Amino acid sequence: MSAPANALALSRPLLRGLVVLNLLYAAAIGLLFVAGLVAPDVVFDALGVRHGEQRAALVLGMRTVMVAGLVAAFVVDRVLRHLLAMVDTVRAGDPFVAGNARRLQAIAWWVLAGEVLRLAIGATAWAASSPAQGLDLDTGFSLAPWLAVLLLFVLARVFAEGTRLRDDLAGTV
Repeated sequence: MSAPANALALSRPLLRGLVVLNLLYAAAIGLLFVAGLVAPDVVFDALGVRHGEQRAALVLGMRTVMVAGLVAAFVVDRVLRHLLAMVDTVRAGDPFVAGNARRLQAIAWWVLAGEVLRLAIGATAWAASSPAQGLDLDTGFSLAPWLAVLLLFVLARVFAEGTRLRDDLAGTV
């Protein structure tokens, strides 16, 4: 088997594994969120939130980040499932189908949503923080994901055009 064929054969189980890990991630965040509602003092003390004037703001900020983490898990799930469907079409020998163009465009939108969500998490952490204690989240701006979104939109258009040209060619033969 050649290297590209090996990569294709490995991509499906790898993506399936990532789907499972993402679901476990969402479950862990969900459990942490529920535990933080049921026994807030125990959970937030364990997370290092000090008692004092800023505690309520930090707890609210952390709960907001947990909810955003659940939304992020949904976003990642959508991307992974679209990728799985694309891998299946490639394995079937026909990657230039209209469905893949739509999937790539959907992935672009989901990645864009994830980046907006990441910025919202950063803003939440900044708003909940104080000089005494802050939420230390690495949510700095990076140009790479925004370029990836642009690339995905362009690639979706390339797939749509490739599909159209192939269908035109099949109609003329």
